[in-house]
Amino acid sequence: MEAELTISRTKKLVGVTAAAGILLALAGCGSAPEASPSDSAGAADVVDGFQACLVSDAGGWNDKSFNQSAKEGMDRAADELGIEPLELESTSENDYAPNMETAVAEGCTLIISVGFNLSAATVESALANPDVNYAIIDDYADTDFDGTTDAPNIKPLVFNTAEAAYLGGYAAAAWSAQSGVNKVGTFGGMQIPSVAVFMDGYQLGVEKYNEDKGADVQVFGWDSEAQTGSFTGGFDANDTAKQTAQGVLDQGVDVILPVGGPIYQSAAAAITDGGTGTVMLGVDSDLAVADPDVADLTLVSIMKAIDVAVYDATIAAASGDFDPEPYIGTLENEGVKLSSFHDFESQLPDGLLDELTALQEQIISGDIVVESPNSP
Repeated sequence: MEAELTISRTKKLVGVTAAAGILLALAGCGSAPEASPSDSAGAADVVDGFQACLVSDAGGWNDKSFNQSAKEGMDRAADELGIEPLELESTSENDYAPNMETAVAEGCTLIISVGFNLSAATVESALANPDVNYAIIDDYADTDFDGTTDAPNIKPLVFNTAEAAYLGGYAAAAWSAQSGVNKVGTFGGMQIPSVAVFMDGYQLGVEKYNEDKGADVQVFGWDSEAQTGSFTGGFDANDTAKQTAQGVLDQGVDVILPVGGPIYQSAAAAITDGGTGTVMLGVDSDLAVADPDVADLTLVSIMKAIDVAVYDATIAAASGDFDPEPYIGTLENEGVKLSSFHDFESQLPDGLLDELTALQEQIISGDIVVESPNSP
């Protein structure tokens, strides 16, 4: 059973066995639950007229990332509740508002929109339909940037991904230092907070490795202080994404972090074409599991429990307990985490798993504060 690097609020670290590849042992199993519903959620009587609906970002349901994870959470809740959800797939930004209108017209009582890019359409729909409950992933639905959600019937589902990305950056630096390359890179889709937060944490993790080890691993593709870097301008796996990835690879990096759903496919193509032996990090889901075709290139993944957040929000709304209070995923509540290293585990530097576990404990305790201007 592969273990994820994770810890819960109530369970303490009980042992690390690096040789066996166990990062964290939890009572009774030896690994944290993988994308399972939270213990607090459960089946409940469905209120009369409840209709759950999900609207994707342009990446679509098969993005091996946040849209797919959201759909899995909705489908699991629907199966448990015995309902048929309405799932509306967007193929471009022109679909957002029409899909929201369709959801309302179809009698949806809970509408969950997937991603920052749907913020304006979600706010417009929520203000026009105050009796409908809404949730949005990766955004506070604060279109006027005054620090508050723009409608009282919207529940933000956001993630402090910088914490898990910090661990990913530390691991990437360790891998590159071991190879003697000492160069890692990253690039993103659109420069929005839910993308840049990965890159901030990644760079901070590299800097922590350099500080602890007296190393000099460089980061290409992102400057956290200046908040500038390499972006494709969208989330499509296309020539632009491949060229952007290649621009980072041309710096000589042997680890790359593509942040933005399907653009990992373009990074994988650039790596394969170049034959350089570069590895990449996945985001949102455990990429080695979600897309086995790139498992041999995926060192580790920086995960968000989007499926669990969607599941919990749907179960609560179905029982009449919708709460618009924002949900923030952290290392402590297992909303963000680092995946297993899978087949790469045997190739890791000695002691790295112990170091990552110690760093995670320090982040959870507050001894290390991962500061990103893009954190929720």
